[in-house]
Amino acid sequence: MRDWTFKDNDFSDLPVYDGGDLGVTWTSDRLAIRVWAPTAQEVLFRLYKTAEASGPDQVVKLEQSVSGTWVAILDGDHVNSLYTFQVRDKTGWLNECPDIGAIATGVNGNRGMILNRKLTNPENWKSDSRCSITQPTDMVLYEVHVRDFSISPDSGILHKGKYLGFTETGTTSPEGLPTGIDHLKELGITHVHLLPVADFYTVDETKSAPQYNWGYDPLNFNTPEGWYATNPYDGYTRTRELKMVVQALHEQGFGVIMDVVYNHSGLIFDSWFNQFVPGYYYRQRADGTLSDASGCGNEMASERAMVRKFIVDSVAWWAEEYHFDGFRFDLMGILDLETMNLIRNRLDLIDPNIFIYGEGWIAAESPLPENLRATKLNTPKLDRIASFCDDMRDGLKGSPFNRYSHGFISGLTLREEKIKFSIAGAIHHPQIFYDYVDSSRQPWANSPSQCVNYVSCHDNYTLFDKLQYSCPEATMEEIERMTRLALGILLTSQGIPFLHAGVEMHRTKGGHHDSYRSPDEVNLLDWSRKAEYANLFQFTKNCIELRRQHPAFRMSDSQMVREKLSFFQKYIPGVIAYELKNHANGDSWSSILLLFNGNNYSVEYDIPDKRWLIVAQNGELQPHGMGHVKTGKVRLHPISMMILAEE
Repeated sequence: MRDWTFKDNDFSDLPVYDGGDLGVTWTSDRLAIRVWAPTAQEVLFRLYKTAEASGPDQVVKLEQSVSGTWVAILDGDHVNSLYTFQVRDKTGWLNECPDIGAIATGVNGNRGMILNRKLTNPENWKSDSRCSITQPTDMVLYEVHVRDFSISPDSGILHKGKYLGFTETGTTSPEGLPTGIDHLKELGITHVHLLPVADFYTVDETKSAPQYNWGYDPLNFNTPEGWYATNPYDGYTRTRELKMVVQALHEQGFGVIMDVVYNHSGLIFDSWFNQFVPGYYYRQRADGTLSDASGCGNEMASERAMVRKFIVDSVAWWAEEYHFDGFRFDLMGILDLETMNLIRNRLDLIDPNIFIYGEGWIAAESPLPENLRATKLNTPKLDRIASFCDDMRDGLKGSPFNRYSHGFISGLTLREEKIKFSIAGAIHHPQIFYDYVDSSRQPWANSPSQCVNYVSCHDNYTLFDKLQYSCPEATMEEIERMTRLALGILLTSQGIPFLHAGVEMHRTKGGHHDSYRSPDEVNLLDWSRKAEYANLFQFTKNCIELRRQHPAFRMSDSQMVREKLSFFQKYIPGVIAYELKNHANGDSWSSILLLFNGNNYSVEYDIPDKRWLIVAQNGELQPHGMGHVKTGKVRLHPISMMILAEE
């Protein structure tokens, strides 16, 4: 019986291999094999000609080599073959599986696949290039699940639920409105954040019956998920089609963000990691059992040398091979600071503009000391890596874990400092009273480029569903006013705005708060809502266009924010007012006033007596303005924002 308890010192004497040739390396005349398995006593490599083959065509016994590695060289051309490894240690034989860094697999990821990588490239792949941005604050992120994007019957997209859904243009809803990639173009976002596309465990790729998962249960960390491919049995297909997604989005001017999950694995004792060096890749509690800061049964020990190497090499693989523009790290707080900064350093060698951000928290207790974690409060110790600003999320709508809680947009007063904190991009600002920011008693960003502001994401309730629960007596008009106020604040704040797909058309999941394995009916993007809520879509589009036109909303220098962003001193509960002054960040407008009223009644507010261009009022916004007013006092309509500009 294998004992799955370990202590840190069980691994302290294991050798470290720093070479770049781990895994299976194909050339037309030979196959080079090297895996790290320092506790192994024997390692077998099996070759299969087909995915259906019950037994191997060839079995090779690997030889011990340097630094805990095992190697073999197979002469001949073995392209398109499938393969597995099996390790025997002092306790006995472990399970047959691919290597931990397999770049391609057969169906369901149980066998690796040997590819000629050149044949996985779409036409003109060599000329594909990443999206070019000046500063991270120029980005508008849009988070979407591959299947959700196109699976609806009214999407007008042919390849429903597949990678190729992102390559189709000219698609429309039954009402004739653009869907899919054309919708993204019309909306004006800059970057598409794809929920996990690395191979995950829970979906059976052999079944055509409806299934669902978000994909936060990784199996093969360097292999594209086959569920989204038109042929999951073929490693070429899943690889090529994911590259086609990136290429198609790049051609339309979008950057592409990959959601990565290096904090845990979908399988635990049966994971591929545990089939090579049992226990090494995971953190343990003091009693030797697996720690579970992920809430999924295990957490990765990123501070151990070969775990760190695996993660850094894996991120670099996706960046180089697939041309991704950035990476979003799930539960980044489980990973250690040194590993995250080494990832930054490695990506700088590929392209210093590749953007990194993550969830700066953990889901449960971890043995990793807090001062070593890549958490939100430790963001200043990270080099050009951003964290999600849950301060804005909770401040705007209330706690995502309490469906009935309120926030600024739903009438909660005396909590305005939390919103001001987020508006400034989570940096130090002399006008913010941090003792009243209950979620963050100190600034946690070195610059606004480290702050990703959001109000909703795939987790928890959609914004529409949250407001329906927390404000059950609100009319549809009031729900829309709250939504517009939230999006208006989000898209004019310093930092990097992040949108949950469908928020621009009141996306609903029928009140489900954790839809990671709910059916399509719950998770799909209902494109008919674009016509139903066309005014909200237009408002969101206008907000994004305003942000694009005016660099005052996109400052990247902290000192500039402190100098150019000035909050008004007059305090009215439920009201936030500030000025972006002196041509902030080189803006064409010399002064911009932003006034937000979260109350369900109108409020009078004193402003400088000047001639102002009205950009937004009473739930409407026009980037080029909608008339002028000369006044020293304005009336803020209920649950709305006002933006005034001095030209």
